[in-house]
Amino acid sequence: MNEQQDKAEYYSPIEYIAEAADEGRRLRDVLRKRIGISRRLMVRLKTSDEGLSVNGQKVWPNHIISAGDIIRLRMEAEISETIPPQPMELDIVFEDDHLLVLNKPAGLIVHPTTGHYLNTLANGVMHYWQEKGERVRFRPVHRLDEHTSGLVVVAKHPLAQQQLSTQMMEGTVVKEYRTFVYGRPPEMAGEIDAPIGRQTEDPHRRVVREDGAPCLTYYRVTDTYGDQASAIDIRLGTGRTHQIRVHMTHIGCPIIGDSYYSEEGWNGSELAGRVSDIIGRQALHACRLMFRHPVTGEEMKLEAALPDDMRRLEQELTKSF
Repeated sequence: MNEQQDKAEYYSPIEYIAEAADEGRRLRDVLRKRIGISRRLMVRLKTSDEGLSVNGQKVWPNHIISAGDIIRLRMEAEISETIPPQPMELDIVFEDDHLLVLNKPAGLIVHPTTGHYLNTLANGVMHYWQEKGERVRFRPVHRLDEHTSGLVVVAKHPLAQQQLSTQMMEGTVVKEYRTFVYGRPPEMAGEIDAPIGRQTEDPHRRVVREDGAPCLTYYRVTDTYGDQASAIDIRLGTGRTHQIRVHMTHIGCPIIGDSYYSEEGWNGSELAGRVSDIIGRQALHACRLMFRHPVTGEEMKLEAALPDDMRRLEQELTKSF
């Protein structure tokens, strides 16, 4: 197999050097201890021709490791066959062999859904990788609502996806948002601990209800505009569908521009009329992400500046109040 074919069929290799504490252990145990590799992923590596090697030699998971051994993982490349590539302007914040982090604009769905196969972030990413000659499957680690802008992480291989998903389940991934809401919260900083479930009349709509899933949102007011509006920084304690939008409405401060979770008292207000031409979607932006790199272990802190519509909204609120 020539080099070009090899690149087309395998992801870039990932290497680890065995430590003294790994001496005498089986390879499978070292990988589980060092990186928490799942059984499912271990099977994929075992059945791949170049999946597992030590010091350049193909081995099985029960191979005994010595200190200083060079352990190499290499997974067969995949591609999202059902996602057609589509040229699209992408705002790439970070990329390496393992991750792609993008600043998603509002109005763009992350992944194709039934009846919506084109004009999604996934279509644009597939075209971008195709143009680079990379054979990669689209693996979003998390998602944003269609009309929420900001940072989205896409894993470029199964190991990166597994590692980041584990971090999210453990609550070590920090996701921060900036939003502009009507009114002023009862406190300048606090937490909203209120369970969220589906609304009986409209299963797509979420509401706070006693039998809902536990939901925790931390907030800090960074600016107030009289008693009419507030700028708020938000950090998620949990990650439920529509969580921020539901929790803000729950405390009487619906997000400006959010027609789905709006309140009648604000809909016909002078402020709502004034900003309707400035922003036509919920004023919510995923501005910061912090996590450990799934392969190198490096602490990652990524940021995305406010989009133009939210900056114009901020300027209008500052000017008016």
